[in-house]
Amino acid sequence: MLLLEVISGERLAKPERGKMRVHKISNVNKALDFIASKGVKLVSIGAEEIVDGNVKMTLGMIWTIILRFAIQDISVEETSAKEGLLLWCQRKTAPYKNVNIQNFHISWKDGLGFCALIHRHRPELIDYGKLRKDDPLTNLNTAFDVAEKYLDIPKMLDAEDIVGTARPDEKAIMTYVSSFYHAFSGAQKAETAANRICKVLAVNQENEQLMEDYEKLASDLLEWIRRTIPWLENRAPENTMQAMQQKLEDFRDYRRLHKPPKVQEKCQLEINFNTLQTKLRLSNRPAFMPSEGKMVSDINNAWGGLEQAEKGYEEWLLNEIRRLERLDHLAEKFRQKASIHESWTDGKEVMLQQKDYEIATLSEIKALLKKHEAFESDLAAHQDRVEQIAAIAQELNSLCCCEPFLKSLTLLWPLLGFRVVTLSYFSRNRRKQWSELDYYDSPSVNARCQKICDQWDNLGALTQKRREALERTEKLLETIDQLYLEYAKRAAPFNNWMEGAMEDLQDTFIVHTIEEIQGLTTAHEQFKATLPDADKERQAILGIHNEVSKIVQTYHVNMAGTNPYTTITPQEINGKWEHVRQLVPRRDQALMEEHARQQQNERLRKQFGAQANVIGPWIQTKMEEIGRISIEMHGTLEDQLNHLRQYEKSIVNYKPKIDQLEGDHQQIQEALIFDNKHTNYTMEHIRVGWEQLLTTIARTINEVENQILTRDAKGISQEQMNEFRASFNHFDRDHSGTLGPEEFKACLISLGYDIGNDAQGEAEFARIMSIVDPNRIGVVTFQAFIDFMSRETADTDTADQVMASFKILAGDKNYITVDELRRELPPDQAEYCIARMAPYHGHDAVPGALDYMSFSTALYGESDL
Repeated sequence: MLLLEVISGERLAKPERGKMRVHKISNVNKALDFIASKGVKLVSIGAEEIVDGNVKMTLGMIWTIILRFAIQDISVEETSAKEGLLLWCQRKTAPYKNVNIQNFHISWKDGLGFCALIHRHRPELIDYGKLRKDDPLTNLNTAFDVAEKYLDIPKMLDAEDIVGTARPDEKAIMTYVSSFYHAFSGAQKAETAANRICKVLAVNQENEQLMEDYEKLASDLLEWIRRTIPWLENRAPENTMQAMQQKLEDFRDYRRLHKPPKVQEKCQLEINFNTLQTKLRLSNRPAFMPSEGKMVSDINNAWGGLEQAEKGYEEWLLNEIRRLERLDHLAEKFRQKASIHESWTDGKEVMLQQKDYEIATLSEIKALLKKHEAFESDLAAHQDRVEQIAAIAQELNSLCCCEPFLKSLTLLWPLLGFRVVTLSYFSRNRRKQWSELDYYDSPSVNARCQKICDQWDNLGALTQKRREALERTEKLLETIDQLYLEYAKRAAPFNNWMEGAMEDLQDTFIVHTIEEIQGLTTAHEQFKATLPDADKERQAILGIHNEVSKIVQTYHVNMAGTNPYTTITPQEINGKWEHVRQLVPRRDQALMEEHARQQQNERLRKQFGAQANVIGPWIQTKMEEIGRISIEMHGTLEDQLNHLRQYEKSIVNYKPKIDQLEGDHQQIQEALIFDNKHTNYTMEHIRVGWEQLLTTIARTINEVENQILTRDAKGISQEQMNEFRASFNHFDRDHSGTLGPEEFKACLISLGYDIGNDAQGEAEFARIMSIVDPNRIGVVTFQAFIDFMSRETADTDTADQVMASFKILAGDKNYITVDELRRELPPDQAEYCIARMAPYHGHDAVPGALDYMSFSTALYGESDL
């Protein structure tokens, strides 16, 4: 009876104190009745046999008692008591290479099995490294002594008996080993608790690493955007076409080399964010809120600002190239016209300042007067040229540098009796558009224009002064050579016409379409049609000169060899005429070459338009197909994921066509083609569409991966997933892939949720919305929908469970020590807890005590970590 009380831990009925046989039989019957009350069947064992000393019966009963109270309750992974105890021994001794437990007899003869069990749970009690397999007696005695002294396990076995027996008694070994099992059962609970904590901490560490990775990637991307936008917003113009072309080439490198990796980083950032949120929901953690300014929406806004600056920068570059092209053309035209005019005015001021009329005869005065009239005609003919020079100067500079010229024309020329052509039209109607050109070398243009205007003003004044002097003496002069005068009057306009024709034939031109070059060709053909009439005029002028020569020869007139009324000689007229004839075929050749270039440009436009009209609709079609795939229910999620990845591969294989279109677009820009009537798609449209297509397919694949992660974590079957998708699609009226609040509410009601229109129903719905839409976006995604529908069936850890596990490790204390953490947890996770646990300040605190309760609640977002 005493054995039963010790081994069962219960009190039996009071034994009989007498020593007679009847008293002994009564006590044995009480013991047998207690054994039977515990569900143990005793076959052929009676009190009389035990009292009479039947050894076999006595030993059988003792083994039955041991088996019931010391071994039967042992269970490992739903095995029998014996198998469970053997499995427990094998697992505990597995790390020890020289221990191989296969049974409860010969596997224990060397004593290393007992030492390994003690060392596994209490390594400070045995120096296992000093034990030898060839010294079993020492090993067994060491294990028995340590177990009796430190573990309160009685010394049930004898080392010499075990060593000296070929097959030790199996029941005795099982009985003794079961004592080790019961002694270390508390350590088993601690190990289970440690495993739970390790699992929770591993999840938390992984989530923190994902958060740090997101923050770093977001910071790097935002910093790149912050550095890039000022470069794109820089509108400092260059002074040369070469410098602007270099800026355009730098911009192309940015579009081709620098931006695409950032597009991938932005897409990967969104995928990481969604994956992190899914893992947090699956581990029952609060949603991740990035640092201020690093939300996905903030990055999208910054990206939008980048693209807006990028678009404006490209437009500005093209406009600047057009402006510089126009400026170079105007500057060359200004220099050409100014050079011709300066060549013509060379020596005119000296000529007008001569005093030859003071000593001239009457005939000479009349000749000088006629000569002066011819000069005034020539001067008036050059008025258009000076107006053109001033107009070009004004177009190159917003400030009118020739106001004195305008003033002199207004005041002087009416006195001379010539027409007045005011330049106020240019100053008034073109001033705004000229100011936008902003020519970098405008000071030199202004100076040269001012010099021409001052010289022109001086010519006008000198002309007026000389005319007045000649008119004073005109009454004294009567003789004039009408023929020379006629020659001079006709030669001057014709000479001016030839100079204008030479200037026009050598003038550069800029066209952008076939229609424009055809217009220039038509004008040139019209000019060639006037050449026969001009040739007749030339012959008439030369005829006048020939007639003068004939008169001089006939009447022997002394003419000093030149026409007194003009400096234009027949040789000069013939030379300029011949030059005009040579310039005509050159102009024909230039127009033909430009026409060919415009035809090539038109081919480039058509080539780009044909490809863009195919690629643009293809991108739109693929976007729509991806939208349909994401909401359809064909096959398992793995089938959908494989389908989407194959779809993504087919989209990526389309990239060479995009690159080919980029090459055609570069050729168009290099050819300075600024419009294309053959397509409504620009390269910017194609680029944005392509980037959106890649982002959409990557985001859709990530959503399906998260659905698979949720399904596996929460044990959702494919049929349940299909039912969730069918319900979601039914209420997704606009096929946007999300549910609005009203659509989600209707879906919940259809699934049996009692959500009324009263205050209680609204409060319940608001609570549910806070779960499925923690970031208050205003829509419910399918991922959030299946999270909500399956969250009640999920087997997730809670703060209370983690707290209970820590309490086991702490030995039921309200705090835990550093040594306990380092003994029960792996090194890295132990240090993780030590670094984050707050000191414990309870009434039972000891030095170095840590508060595991606040740490457990912080892991699940219920307090600050």
